[in-house]
Amino acid sequence: MELRSVDELMDLFSACRGAQALPGRSARPADLHDHALRTAALLRRRRPADKELQVAGLVLAVGRLLRPGDAAAGAERAAEAVRSLLGERVHRLVRLAGAPLGTGEPDDALLALRQADEEARTDALDGGVLEDWRTVLELLATHNSRPSAVD
Repeated sequence: MELRSVDELMDLFSACRGAQALPGRSARPADLHDHALRTAALLRRRRPADKELQVAGLVLAVGRLLRPGDAAAGAERAAEAVRSLLGERVHRLVRLAGAPLGTGEPDDALLALRQADEEARTDALDGGVLEDWRTVLELLATHNSRPSAVD
């Protein structure tokens, strides 16, 4: 599955509404839609200039919808789905965030993403609304789009 537009991605996020993720290290399952928004909101507060990191936090929950019960495979699927749309860095962050701890050498951004993902399960933070992320998604998609072939 490869997402080709922000509208397709927004539809996938909407499909997450009401879907429950299996609990992670915390004991509480999370609504994927709300979890994605809380994760991205936490990252926006901590790293306001890093839009790719924030979007990776938003996208990470999509993997749990694509592959329920298998966080690593779900993260890999989500990463591949957004690779051409949102770029290599978002792809890498999402893929590695779902990998088992101790896989590879985590950088500061990856650690922040994993921490926000876990905190979003227990934090009562209001993550806002999905539509607030459309502009950021469109900016990243435009930045990562390939130029059309010249006739």
